[in-house]
Amino acid sequence: MLQISNQVGIPASEIEVNAIRAQGAGGQNVNKVSSAVHLRFDINASSLPEFYKEKLLALNDRHISKEGMIIIKAQQYRTQEKNKEDALNRLQALIQSAAVTHKKRKATKPTKGSKLRRLDSKTKQGRLKALRGNINHD
Repeated sequence: MLQISNQVGIPASEIEVNAIRAQGAGGQNVNKVSSAVHLRFDINASSLPEFYKEKLLALNDRHISKEGMIIIKAQQYRTQEKNKEDALNRLQALIQSAAVTHKKRKATKPTKGSKLRRLDSKTKQGRLKALRGNINHD
């Protein structure tokens, strides 16, 4: 069971984990040992609440396919167990990030003091630039 929050969890039967061969350099065992992990999770067929499903499907994430399948490939570590743990942690983080609701921004006006400070600095800068002009010696 993968715990998402206090009330929400994903049963292990809904998460498909396959061992595959890792890419890149790996020495003698590179062609013999399947240490990388390919994790697949179907959002639509899962037991997640509708709120989570809608948010996940609305996300523009490269791990989520058009069909609503989350595909995560973990090959950072040398052992299959650590890669599996890493893939599950990344799935958990992805689902948790989708559930976060952002606070709506309130439009504010600049204060009277900040307006005055801005205008004062503009006046000061204008005077400074005026002093840089040509000097008339009559």
